[in-house]
Amino acid sequence: MTLSSLLPPLTPARELVQSLQDDGFAVVSAQDVAQIAHVDLNQLLNLTQFWEGLPRDPYLKDGGRYRFRRHSSFEVKGQSLAKVPHRAHWQSVDYNALHGGIERWFEPSQAELTSNPTWHALLLGLTHILDGVKQVNTWFIEAHQFRIDTTDGIGRPTPEGAHRDGVDFVAVFLINRVDVKGGETRIFSATGSTGLRFTLTEPWSLLLMNDEKMIHESTPIQPLGQYGYRDTLVLTFRSNGFQDSPNSSQQ
Repeated sequence: MTLSSLLPPLTPARELVQSLQDDGFAVVSAQDVAQIAHVDLNQLLNLTQFWEGLPRDPYLKDGGRYRFRRHSSFEVKGQSLAKVPHRAHWQSVDYNALHGGIERWFEPSQAELTSNPTWHALLLGLTHILDGVKQVNTWFIEAHQFRIDTTDGIGRPTPEGAHRDGVDFVAVFLINRVDVKGGETRIFSATGSTGLRFTLTEPWSLLLMNDEKMIHESTPIQPLGQYGYRDTLVLTFRSNGFQDSPNSSQQ
């Protein structure tokens, strides 16, 4: 497998659809993310406040205390976005061998975030891009706010290892990174032998992936001093309904 250590290879907003079709991924600057959402970059940066005070993830099977998160779900039909009632996050063990097969009820995203016009503009802007790759009737979106910190001396953004998510597309935004080293993003072709590694450092820069084509992971973080953390937003887009347990209490 070929791995090259590079600064993120940025894709201009106008080339996103072609890049997703040809390469299976694109890395987007924060300024171009703002362009996609038709907002000012400062409006996106204003959302960063909602990553403070996230509840600790109670489901980590490695016993770690380093992950904090909130979760929310949405449906987009055309230019209409609707927040759906709070629901569990569920993944098959085929996609998450560590935490798959169980319903994980995380605390919901803050209402002040999910009702924010900039949040709506961001989700609708991304679905507009994805419509150019795959035409669907409804996009089923799950949003995950993450903070990985160094409470345990090391924090693992992807404790499950390199994986796919069982969706159509995955968007990973770097929200902030403070006093840490590591957190390198690694992406691999699901069918080939090539890969790429880079470190997202710009707040609100984005890695957008075709989940059928790409496998991804992030390396652990360590503090540069006594304490550090890395905040991300992960959005998943699925065209055939939310992933639910066969015995789901949500059905």
